[in-house]
Amino acid sequence: IPGWGVGPGVRAVLLDIDFSDVLMQGMLGFLLFAGALHVDLGQLAKRGWAIAALATGGLMVSTGLVGIGIWFAFNLTGLNIPIIYCLLFGALISPTDPVAVLGILKNVKVPASLEAKIAGESLFNDGMAVVIFLILLAMVTSGTTNLDLGNITLLFLQEALGGAALGLVMGALAYWALCSIDEYNLEVIITLALVAVTYEAAHMLHTSGPIAVVVSGLLIGNHGTRFAMSEKTREHLKNFWAVIDEVLNAVLFLLIGLEVIIISTTPSLMWISLIAIPLVLGARFIAVAIPIGVFGLFRDFTKGAIPVLTWGGLRGGISVALALSLPDGNEKDAIVTVCYTVVVFSILVQGMTIGKLVKRVVPAQNEPTNHH
Repeated sequence: IPGWGVGPGVRAVLLDIDFSDVLMQGMLGFLLFAGALHVDLGQLAKRGWAIAALATGGLMVSTGLVGIGIWFAFNLTGLNIPIIYCLLFGALISPTDPVAVLGILKNVKVPASLEAKIAGESLFNDGMAVVIFLILLAMVTSGTTNLDLGNITLLFLQEALGGAALGLVMGALAYWALCSIDEYNLEVIITLALVAVTYEAAHMLHTSGPIAVVVSGLLIGNHGTRFAMSEKTREHLKNFWAVIDEVLNAVLFLLIGLEVIIISTTPSLMWISLIAIPLVLGARFIAVAIPIGVFGLFRDFTKGAIPVLTWGGLRGGISVALALSLPDGNEKDAIVTVCYTVVVFSILVQGMTIGKLVKRVVPAQNEPTNHH
């Protein structure tokens, strides 16, 4: 409001908030754990290969396609952003956001087999995307694009497999603690401690915190609630994490909304942003169609899986946080603006229309839905 100084005041406060740190080091672990608690491990295990292919191979395909496509777009408008930064954009915009995706699954009835793929991929591919992003970022900060392939593979395995192993160990310790007591207040505190300690341990051991938290959440949400808790504890735990989920979601999307104040907008960046939306969707379609096409030779998939996985692959806070963690410069400003536009389109347009798409392309069937 002219003369009131509200805009500059809010801008100054937002510049003081490290959104990337708030999400990646603070909120993300709790959001992922809350999401993983509700996922059916049995459904996930049945479709493990398809989910792994989507969360790794599909993610890499999307990263490459988006990176090359956006590099051409930047060059067409005279903004010469180096290809390595374009690949960084591909890595940060390719993962589907588990917060947004799991939020949609609460309100849209999807067959259990398809829901397991959507939820499983969204929970795991952000951890994979962070690994790829960090490898590319290491190339930028070291000033070389020739990192040793062996080192890259080792780093990838350390982050991904190390994170999964850590999640199993920490989840098992928490499960043992939950089995040994029957006091719901203490058991809720144990799950809170599990998230905080697991995420910090992953950071210290240089493994993937998101993957570790997801694995421990799946263990507690399935075996823990079934065998280590009374009915009263189960109910309290479910309600507690539902509240945590809702509150952190509200804060996250408020911060995403406020970030619009500090992004730079120029006509050329707006054109690139408009090009990026169909580019990201096209890359997502190819990244989904290839694994499903291959696995479809051996087993049946739910009819309409490809369009639903393509349009339901929402982008969210993780993409924005990774973009804001880039080194300061013109490249960062351009990538943050384009990333923000894609995220807003994804949440508003795709999020509000995915229900209609599911009704249109997925046949009504008697398969029970894991509707949470």
